[in-house]
Amino acid sequence: MAGLLMSGSAFGWGREGHETIARIADNNLKPSARKVIEKYLGDHSIVYYAKWMDEYRHTPEYAFTTKWHVARVDENLKYSPYPEAGDAVSAINDAVELLKDYKSLPDSTVAVNIKYLLHLVGDMHCPAHVYYLGRNQDYKVKFGGGYIKPVKEMKIHTVWDEAAIQSSRIWSVSEWAEELDRKSAKEIKAIVAGTPQDWLEDNARRCIVQFDMSAPGDNVAQDFVNEALPLIETQILYAGYRLAAVLNILFK
Repeated sequence: MAGLLMSGSAFGWGREGHETIARIADNNLKPSARKVIEKYLGDHSIVYYAKWMDEYRHTPEYAFTTKWHVARVDENLKYSPYPEAGDAVSAINDAVELLKDYKSLPDSTVAVNIKYLLHLVGDMHCPAHVYYLGRNQDYKVKFGGGYIKPVKEMKIHTVWDEAAIQSSRIWSVSEWAEELDRKSAKEIKAIVAGTPQDWLEDNARRCIVQFDMSAPGDNVAQDFVNEALPLIETQILYAGYRLAAVLNILFK
């Protein structure tokens, strides 16, 4: 089962999801942190590199990162690491540990580890990228019907990653981020509390409802999207706040 679920075809949020997460994070960066980060990113914002890992994971140089885009929990919804391949949580922790001493590192090392954080904090919040030990998350459904046309067969993974978003949210990244980023400082403090492992387990508790929402071979259409979208938006919002928190601590 583990080998099946660690399929290299798995992608996290599509462009819309990753860039919205990064825009929310950017909106919550301290000016001093933003200035340092953008210096290492060649004067680009973090939104520019939000999807970079998906674009480079299939190149020989970065093939070793392919398995990092997911993280697994056990039957009790506790973090269950992939010790050999690594995962999103371990890769985030490694990047954070390196960047604690970023001033002593080569600029290229700092830049690539920032890019890892930009992407992987987002991926670990995608419902399809929280893997549940012993559960099948690698099945196909028919997506579409009603307002959503044409009907297409695809993996449920793809529905969560991008199809549900693309069928319902046609705003720009900045517009979507503005609509979502409305929590109070007190609420944000509660959301960002804890460690990446804590965040994964929090995500797992919230995202386990996905197994009640579809089954292999189902036709998932507007009713599914109506139910899934609030969860998707919560996960995107939490990822944005948590990404900003990590970056603000590292580059204060």
